[in-house]
Amino acid sequence: MLMHVWKMLCSHFLTPTRAHSHYLRIMADSAKKESAKRAVEQLRETARHSDPGALAQSLINGDRAALGRAITIIESGDEQIANQIITQCLPHSGKSIRMGITGVPGVGKSTFIDAFGMELLQAGNRVAVLAVDPSSPLSKGSILGDKTRMERLAADSRAFIRPSPSADTLGGVARKTRETILLCEAAGYDVILVETVGVGQSEIAVHGMTDFFVLLMLAGAGDQLQGIKRGIMEMCDAMIITKADGDNSRNATRAQADYASALHLFPARDDGWFPPVLTTSALEGSGLQEVFQLMQRYEAWMQERGLKEERRKKQSLAWLHETLRNGIVDRFFQDPDNQAKLQSLEASVLSGELSPAAAAERLLGK
Repeated sequence: MLMHVWKMLCSHFLTPTRAHSHYLRIMADSAKKESAKRAVEQLRETARHSDPGALAQSLINGDRAALGRAITIIESGDEQIANQIITQCLPHSGKSIRMGITGVPGVGKSTFIDAFGMELLQAGNRVAVLAVDPSSPLSKGSILGDKTRMERLAADSRAFIRPSPSADTLGGVARKTRETILLCEAAGYDVILVETVGVGQSEIAVHGMTDFFVLLMLAGAGDQLQGIKRGIMEMCDAMIITKADGDNSRNATRAQADYASALHLFPARDDGWFPPVLTTSALEGSGLQEVFQLMQRYEAWMQERGLKEERRKKQSLAWLHETLRNGIVDRFFQDPDNQAKLQSLEASVLSGELSPAAAAERLLGK
């Protein structure tokens, strides 16, 4: 029946070739959605029949495959199993340095992480990278290509790279990034690098879940100071000028001075830290050791003043509040009565009988 109606419509509006192409595209999109839905359900069913305690213990013992499976279960949305795993891993977490890395698209975040990650490994650390890729607002799909730009790190058994889609989460971080950080710490990783999409509210989101927040900037890409958001600069613990090599070295040095001058114009931070500005080249490997030393210096500085523990406590409360908000929203829209009311109100909004604000107030019972 669907095929018959589709052919009738296409015969009036589209050529046979275009109609066939459109039909195939629609069928392919539908198949992808159904396949994804079946995969999630299959994963949840597998999780229900698995032993969360045994999986968590394998993770704690350093089993990389167990870590990957645990993260997948958490991302799948099976809260009961996920909470059992997290509860068992919680006492083994919290000992790492959590480093957030953000910057505009094209600044070289993945390339920097690959080079800096190798520097961390050479110093004897185990490194976990949580790379968040933007999801399409149309297909909801992600390329998850960050791992391909971290060839050296991906080939080293001491490193763990987990690309995740941002999906419908605001801020360019995956919804379960906090839980994933905790699992990586329980698995024994010393440094957790969180790479963001670098758009929207990602800077605020990542700052709220890491210890050391780094902003990557480009030199020689126009008026540097014109494109700076004051809020981002006030939040960062360090600023790093990337691609400081070849003909761009002089531009990087000039940008370094410009950014340092701009930072001096801001009011002093409450914690007393002043963000340094460094230059690096992932291509030549220059400046990476200085970034590592700065990370260690900042970690020691925070520990001595009790600021790291204070920051972690605030982040835990923020995690609680965010989880509550997400849970309230999810349960509200999953309620059958609310769904029925919403459909009726949507029709009223589309017909012009109600404004969106009035419809929302009516649904919320105000």
